[in-house]
Amino acid sequence: MNKPLRIAVIGAGLIGKVHIAQIEANQHCILAAVADPTEAGKAYVEARRVPWFATLDELLMVGNVDGVILATPNNLHSEQTQQCIAAGVPALIEKPVAHSLEEGQRLLTIAESSNVPLMVGHHRAHSPIMSKAREAIDSGALGDLVAVTGSAMFYKPADYFEAGPWRTQLGGGPILINMVHEIGNLRYLCGEIAAVQAIASNRRRGYAVEDTVGILMSFESGVVGTFILSDTAASARSWEQTAQENKRYSTYPDEDCYHIAGTMGSLSVPTMRIKRFNNEAERSWYEPMECEEIPLEREDPLSVQLQHFCQVIRGEVDPLVSVRDGLQNLRVTEAILEAAKSEKLVRLDHL
Repeated sequence: MNKPLRIAVIGAGLIGKVHIAQIEANQHCILAAVADPTEAGKAYVEARRVPWFATLDELLMVGNVDGVILATPNNLHSEQTQQCIAAGVPALIEKPVAHSLEEGQRLLTIAESSNVPLMVGHHRAHSPIMSKAREAIDSGALGDLVAVTGSAMFYKPADYFEAGPWRTQLGGGPILINMVHEIGNLRYLCGEIAAVQAIASNRRRGYAVEDTVGILMSFESGVVGTFILSDTAASARSWEQTAQENKRYSTYPDEDCYHIAGTMGSLSVPTMRIKRFNNEAERSWYEPMECEEIPLEREDPLSVQLQHFCQVIRGEVDPLVSVRDGLQNLRVTEAILEAAKSEKLVRLDHL
């Protein structure tokens, strides 16, 4: 039996507290320390009777940790990851991997020239729902993929913007805040995205940022995709409200947020309803398709992600979401923002 790993968390904010709770509930690791510069963070950590540090530097100087989770503001991710690399300490970096593409590219160069294990916290990639969907695609049950359509339509309440007025200004819209999650899922299911187009509107909320966006995507595989994103829609067709993974959200088990179609069949996610032709020779819209529902056991993807991080630290597996993956998710998201502003096709090259 492996000795429990000593994991430190940097940042005791909302997501930091979530990671701390996950570590405390996991038998394969223990909370070794927390670094947070605020008085509230210090009080929170000391109440848990674990070592507190004001900075990551101070924590790394003391050492005695097997891994670090960076749950700090976006502009600190790249710098702090480099500190972990220099100290030889594996890190789980909360998304986004960096606050800009330039800084992300610089971090990627440093990361890939080192042998320190790193992974990015796109936790949805660890969802059993995603694993089952990918399994169905890889099995050939859908045939060759043709198209994907997705949605993230939800209604953000007024206090969401009152608590963070920056969300009403440039850089705070749903493209940059929410779409990066969806890009990670779509790339995982359908492959690399080659080009995007987008039309955005701020008509309903009237803020300086978009509230509704229509997105067209071209995948390198030839798959064509569409996506509707809105934070002012009275709708339940979003991952949060269909996956049933985060209990804070109301959920509707009859709704889907993705539909993936191939030459032999189609899959709706997360209901996992699959429709497919039984005979390749008899494919026709006049012919009935077989219908079934793929069995699914739900599990908290944050818990699965932490377990995976422990395996990455021990060198048992490669990270499911690498720094390269995290940067590519950010690149596609930024391309959508550019396409919405320019109303032109934006092409993406390989990293």
